[in-house]
Amino acid sequence: MTYEEALEYIHGVNPTFCNPGLDRIKYICSELSNPQDKLKFIHIAGTNGKGSVSCMLHSVLRECGLKVGLYTSPYIVEFNERMRVDGVNISNEKLAALTEKIKSIVDKMQDKPTEFEIITAIAFEYFYEEKCDIVVLEVGMGGRLDSTNIINTAVLSIITGIALDHTAYLGDTVPKIAWEKAGIIKKNTPVIFGGEDKDAESVIKSRAEEMGAEYYTTDYSKLRISTADLDGAVLSYKSHLHIRIHLNGLYQPKNTAIVLEAADILKTLGYRITQKALREGLSKAKWPARFEIISHDPLVIFDGAHNPQGIDAAVESIKFYFKDKKIYALTGVLRDKDYNYIASKLSEVISRAVTITPGNPRALKAEEYADVLKSCGVDATSRDGIENALEYAVRIAKEDNTPLICLGSLYTYVDVIRYFEKITKEI
Repeated sequence: MTYEEALEYIHGVNPTFCNPGLDRIKYICSELSNPQDKLKFIHIAGTNGKGSVSCMLHSVLRECGLKVGLYTSPYIVEFNERMRVDGVNISNEKLAALTEKIKSIVDKMQDKPTEFEIITAIAFEYFYEEKCDIVVLEVGMGGRLDSTNIINTAVLSIITGIALDHTAYLGDTVPKIAWEKAGIIKKNTPVIFGGEDKDAESVIKSRAEEMGAEYYTTDYSKLRISTADLDGAVLSYKSHLHIRIHLNGLYQPKNTAIVLEAADILKTLGYRITQKALREGLSKAKWPARFEIISHDPLVIFDGAHNPQGIDAAVESIKFYFKDKKIYALTGVLRDKDYNYIASKLSEVISRAVTITPGNPRALKAEEYADVLKSCGVDATSRDGIENALEYAVRIAKEDNTPLICLGSLYTYVDVIRYFEKITKEI
């Protein structure tokens, strides 16, 4: 099986986006002799922030000399980045070999697994074969019935925060979603809640008590930000003073506080996490598509915000970095998101918008989104094709000396990157 054949197989086995249940993934992993039972995990769930927290923890643990696996989704640039060991993506050859191995199991199943279930099984087998000391395991969606939740034990569970998202699958209230995400809490395993919603906290704390899990929260009253600009931030949290991060966005210091809280707990569990490892790991951490500067002339920023909580955070950051100045946006959203709220919130910080149709079957048409933004007082125009839209948006941003932010869907990130790579080569 070639790499291309492996991807075609993974994407083609079952077109269902989500089919809740753990029986299929349990069967596949049992046929693989349950590689997940031979690994140690830090399991991370949450509506937003889990990718950044996973990335930072992965970087810190590497600085401690551990061999660290990282499982995240969705991918941003290439499929292989969903599973990494010590910062290196799985190779094409290894992915093809493991897919072929799992294909022989899946082909015998009448109830075909989803794409995410297959990828999760591949990841478990990969991390086991690579002999990882620990795996930072990000939940795909929810928690209780997420494929990653077939792990029986974890070193630490983290729930970054709770907000309304994927309501068709997880529930239409914050407590319902919190209950689903609290499903990752394991017996007698410490859990951190990094959110600030009291209803969500009540659910998660109650579940922790049921499971005999020591419960921790992130005390943001002890988070102090010394400096914050478009080169990152310097912050202090509890006894951790003057920590430098190079991740942008006002939400990243809060994510860093969760990581620092996790580090303190891991130390009590016997992990040798020095201040040097913490500082260097956090300073080196890179996570694309989170208020990332793509271009300086004009200033172009990409942010993966695509749900109400993410948009709230992005708008807060825009207000902080650009003060009272309204900026421009290139934006596209999926139809199953609360795009009316997103447009209303964006209207607080943008004066002009170029809308696109993201490359996803669930996408909202660019013309429809432009009309929604216009109803919120934004001068919005739609464009066919991402390159055409980018060319126009970059031109008006440069002419008007106004920053441009690209947001609303992670599915546009690779197109934005390739566009700027292309024009850089032309120059």
